[in-house]
Amino acid sequence: MVWRVSKATQSTIFKSQVEDWSQLAQSVASNPTSILEQQMTWWNQQINLFNDCILSTSEQAQKETDPRFRDESWSQNPFYSYIKESYKLVCKSVLDTISNTQDIEPEAKERLEFFARQFLNAMSPSNFITTNPEVMKLTLESNGENLVKGLDQLQKDMSKSVDMLNIRMTDSEAFVVGENIAATEGKVVFKNHLFELIQYQATTEEVYKRPMMLVPPFVNKYYIMDLNQRKSFVKWLVDQGHSVFMISWINPDESYRDTDFGDYVTDGIVPALDAIEAQTGEREVNGLGYCIGGTLLTAAMAYLAGKRRKQRIKSATLLTTILDFQQPGELGIFINDPMISAIEAQNNHQGYMDGRQMAVSFSLLRENSLYWNYYITNYLKGEKPVAFDLLHWNSDNTNVPASCHNQMLRQFYLENKLSQPNGIEIDGVGIDLSKVKSPTFSYRLSKIISRSGKALSKAQTCLAVKTPLC
Repeated sequence: MVWRVSKATQSTIFKSQVEDWSQLAQSVASNPTSILEQQMTWWNQQINLFNDCILSTSEQAQKETDPRFRDESWSQNPFYSYIKESYKLVCKSVLDTISNTQDIEPEAKERLEFFARQFLNAMSPSNFITTNPEVMKLTLESNGENLVKGLDQLQKDMSKSVDMLNIRMTDSEAFVVGENIAATEGKVVFKNHLFELIQYQATTEEVYKRPMMLVPPFVNKYYIMDLNQRKSFVKWLVDQGHSVFMISWINPDESYRDTDFGDYVTDGIVPALDAIEAQTGEREVNGLGYCIGGTLLTAAMAYLAGKRRKQRIKSATLLTTILDFQQPGELGIFINDPMISAIEAQNNHQGYMDGRQMAVSFSLLRENSLYWNYYITNYLKGEKPVAFDLLHWNSDNTNVPASCHNQMLRQFYLENKLSQPNGIEIDGVGIDLSKVKSPTFSYRLSKIISRSGKALSKAQTCLAVKTPLC
């Protein structure tokens, strides 16, 4: 999950950063020789760089690998070449200073590296008109028309943003659900206050007896598995003879503030199983969960096992699913009690976590490719985003109820209780993943791993796709 940056959260982040930078300053002060050597090295590099770029004493320039500086002017023009290389030296110097500091807490060092990287990449010369040769040339040739178009797009995006600028990544007007996206023929066969259940009939003469139940993440729309006819997992399944049922989660507002993770099991997965049985006569399904949907599917299997019921989910496929939250990647820099407490207070006030901010937060984990790249293209170059179905889905966000978000932040990410036997309860039932005996396949970035039984509770599945999914 991700965090909406309110004033309270910003204050907590600021206080945490002040403490981290204070640790770094104390460490540097206790070892002045090391920092002096680094500064002298940096100064000598700057002098050599000036000679190479301005005085043209260097040999043939190396091939540029950074996408931000692919334009020829960054290498051929001495002025822009010096700006680029000087910027790179500053970045390296700052990050090396943090990395080489020994007497500082590892968690603090991770936070320092993350926020330093965010600041340095925001200050890239490619993000400014006068220091980006490609943008400068375009501005002069068009008499600034690119900036006028960019300003118009900026105003539109700001009107649809919350707290932080939500930059469009694609032309959202190019897609219509049911026509050129999520177009596989299906019908809603059941709905309640939390979801709709869509049934897709098999297109083959022979049909598998056991239906498939797909559980998408409740932080995004369902059609990640049905983008278009060429990239539709649903279409592929029905063409293989499967009867498919897809859960489409509600986009909650403040009235859902008390809905927690367990409600998505008892009022979501379980009623979906009943509805599938009513439609097909089959009590058992093969389940597939994507991202948080996979976490939810696994928790539902443990819930049924905890109630000592016959397992109705006879097999499970988990795509980019986290079950052990001990190492959540860069999101871990936000996992501490003060930060989570601030987010909980904000969620309780609003009633939900806004899905728009979730998209921005995840984009900033890959800030150059998923944020500043579009900032330059949309606002500085004035270009309209291209139509891309995956990015359209990625930007079509949903909210998360306050209770659910709070529970996942504290019990899952901070305390890692889902992987602990009976660490959490759903409707009075202790959740123990080791009780799941159905065959379970966890798809990770590099390979497919078959797991079942007790081993499943120890699964630590990495997030394979760095997009705003969960």
